[in-house]
Amino acid sequence: MVLSNLRDFLTLLRREGELAEVSAPVDPNLEIAEIHRRVIAAGGPALLFTNVKGSPHAVTTNLFGTARRIELAFGRRPLEFVKQAVRAVHELLPPTPAALWSFRGFGMAGLKVGLTKRGSGPVLEAMESPARLDQLPAITSWPEDGGPFVTYPLVYTEHPGPDGHGHNLGMYRMHVYDAQTTGMHWQIQKGGGFHYAAAEQQGRALPVTVFLGGPPALILAAVAPLPENVPELLLASLLMGGRIPRVADPRGGYPLLAEAEFALAGEVAPRVRRAEGPFGDHYGYYSLAHDFPVFQVQRVYHRRDAIYPATVVGKPRQEDFFIGDYLQELLSPLFPLVMPSVRDIWSYGETGFHSLAAAVVHERYAREALASAFRILGEGQLSLTKFLLITDAQRDLRDFKGTFEHVLARARFETDLFVFDQTAMDTLDYTGTALNRGSKGVLMGLGEPVRELPGAFQLPAGAALPQGVSAARPFCAGCLVVRGRPYAEEPRQAERIAGHAAWDGWPMVVLADDAEIAESSERFLWAAFTRFEPGGDMWPAGRELVRHHVTYRAPIVIDARMKPQYPKDVRPARATVELADGRWGEYFPQGMAQDPRPSGDPE
Repeated sequence: MVLSNLRDFLTLLRREGELAEVSAPVDPNLEIAEIHRRVIAAGGPALLFTNVKGSPHAVTTNLFGTARRIELAFGRRPLEFVKQAVRAVHELLPPTPAALWSFRGFGMAGLKVGLTKRGSGPVLEAMESPARLDQLPAITSWPEDGGPFVTYPLVYTEHPGPDGHGHNLGMYRMHVYDAQTTGMHWQIQKGGGFHYAAAEQQGRALPVTVFLGGPPALILAAVAPLPENVPELLLASLLMGGRIPRVADPRGGYPLLAEAEFALAGEVAPRVRRAEGPFGDHYGYYSLAHDFPVFQVQRVYHRRDAIYPATVVGKPRQEDFFIGDYLQELLSPLFPLVMPSVRDIWSYGETGFHSLAAAVVHERYAREALASAFRILGEGQLSLTKFLLITDAQRDLRDFKGTFEHVLARARFETDLFVFDQTAMDTLDYTGTALNRGSKGVLMGLGEPVRELPGAFQLPAGAALPQGVSAARPFCAGCLVVRGRPYAEEPRQAERIAGHAAWDGWPMVVLADDAEIAESSERFLWAAFTRFEPGGDMWPAGRELVRHHVTYRAPIVIDARMKPQYPKDVRPARATVELADGRWGEYFPQGMAQDPRPSGDPE
């Protein structure tokens, strides 16, 4: 079934029992987000709010909040298409009649991919000029957010150069300032930001059109880590299984997606900045206010009964986790084409994706794995990876605990641990030295084991826990989590305890505010890897400079405590929690299996 617009998807979800409608009046300021978070935490359905305060438009959220709904939206066809495309690269060179005939189905599917023109479309049913963004039910998700944000914007731009370099469709949150202006959160490594930089160099405003809704495939294509200048609309068409129709903008400008719910047309002026944020982001913390470009919206097109799509981000796992995992599965067959020495790669959504990745690589000659690590860290958005695990054994990388144990058993820390300082970092990661600046780490575990890993923790004879350490629990074989003092009380505690006899035999020790993060991979990944930076927070038992290379001696202590300079982790407001508690039966009068517990410890 081709899902050509948002309504098709909602109809399918309703038919499959995957959509709950909330007709009670709800507030887009905090209340919708709290309902959404409770439902997604319980594995509940997509939501359609039909009575939203202050707006004539309905709101839908949690569209992709389970693996099943991802499957309903896209099925296996796109995955099979990508796998067949990879096979075609190898088997059609040189092309033979038999080979071409065997790929005839692939060729026919390719003919359905692309764009098509229409004379008109639903997106043109109504227009507001000047724009009235205050009529949009933009949601405020967290109590310290800087205001309402558009969280599912599909931001379309074209390169302003004379030759042009194609289009970009990206997803960048938009802080709604007033009825005509929003922030444009172009982070580092974003295609729309590259287009804007080129326009700004020329002293020109960059035309921008933002779409809301349309084929569900657009959302996935907009966040996919495609190489620069690879058209996202092409991927969206592939995911959808048909051509994407567009119509002309009656006032000029970029073509409009015919089946979108809304289209916001305007421009981003050169050398204009305004404070954007704070915003509770997908790392689980607030990203702070920083100056970003300003989108001046000139007109809004929309369907007469337009439905506003939104999502809520925060501490993983949220909706973006399921989207990210699907995209990794979809694109993973392409990695060996782009990076021939890389057999598999996986980024961990529990860490916000950029904080941690693992890869399986070829090791056909000594240190080839290091060359593969450099290749990964130089490839598109993978270049923002903060910590990278490398192995040469075929493993299920989704099993983080097993992968980590495998690497720790084989890592020779004097030759296999690398820290690179003064590198770029994800804009949303505040563990570095400044915005977009920090360090990266690579840990390789290759070949045969070089150590036996302890599984249970027992103090060596005559040893005691170091002063200030109150608990120690194994996360996995070889990795121990210990509870330390708050960072403000002893900033250099990790350095002090690194060589302590209590850790004999343990190659990795994580110093945390709470040793209970060792209880699950999800808790460990989030608390450990979003709270440390390799260059500033890794302390070995010893180190030595050999041929300008720093060699490390285990154990390695990672300081994963909250630091005073980090933004706060996101928590719901107590008043919002109490409101949702009291109204849960109103939202779902027919009852709902989900437990309406708060979405986090309230402030």
